[in-house]
Amino acid sequence: MGDQGTRAVPTGTEGIADSLLDAVERCGAPVCVGLDPVEDRLPGSGKPVERMRAFSFGVLDAVAEHVPCVKIQSACYERHGVAGCGVMDETIGAARDRGLVVILDGKRGDIGLSATHYAAAAFTGDHPADWLTINPYPGEDGVLPFLAGGNGAFAIVRTSNPGGDEVQSALLADGGTVSHAVARMVARIGDAFLGASGFSALGAVVGATCRSDAAELREIMPRQVFLVPGWGAQGGGADGILPCFLPGGTGAVVTASRSVIYPDGTGSWQENIQEAARQFADHVGTLTGHR
Repeated sequence: MGDQGTRAVPTGTEGIADSLLDAVERCGAPVCVGLDPVEDRLPGSGKPVERMRAFSFGVLDAVAEHVPCVKIQSACYERHGVAGCGVMDETIGAARDRGLVVILDGKRGDIGLSATHYAAAAFTGDHPADWLTINPYPGEDGVLPFLAGGNGAFAIVRTSNPGGDEVQSALLADGGTVSHAVARMVARIGDAFLGASGFSALGAVVGATCRSDAAELREIMPRQVFLVPGWGAQGGGADGILPCFLPGGTGAVVTASRSVIYPDGTGSWQENIQEAARQFADHVGTLTGHR
């Protein structure tokens, strides 16, 4: 993989969550734009990978002024093989060059050496990510490798898709749900990686479409930064996101993908994305008291 590149955030575990929340405060909006380049929705003509690169860089240019971070969906790039992975690496570097915090949405999960390899793939090389989404199902020994060396991870706790209910809402003998059990584990592990702000380098993915669950999970995980998908195209709105925040509007970042990067509008595709990002940031920033 090569040597670890220069990080956009401090390398100590006591810095990664602090730096993300500092970026949110500077921007005045706890938001993140998801970069999901889908081939049949890319503008222009030519080879798919070339169009994907142009689109990715164009999105970054359009949103950098309005949001503190981006979430790069690795699946959209990996499906194009080596060339697609190369574009993903370039896109991470381009996002960092624009001062954006980078969340790599890879949902990795394994144990032992395999988890260490996945972590190295995300966090070393010329263009390392700042955060990685992970699947915590393997337990503590499958989580810790992703936090080594000052990295940040968002563990999947409660997803925004309806199909997740079958597993995540299943009742356990103690009266709680599977997602509650995962949340307790994430809170316990994360307590060893707290920053000066009191938030952990181990965050949690909690969807914006499950208001009651979000409130319960926030009570279980008071020191986790919540990454909150489901806004916009998936139907999440103010009712779903507000329980994810602590008093004062801190502790969570709301992410939107399709509603921002594929918007309707009368301008060029970049102008439409820029306006969608501005409205997204303004709406969520106002709801949470940042503006």
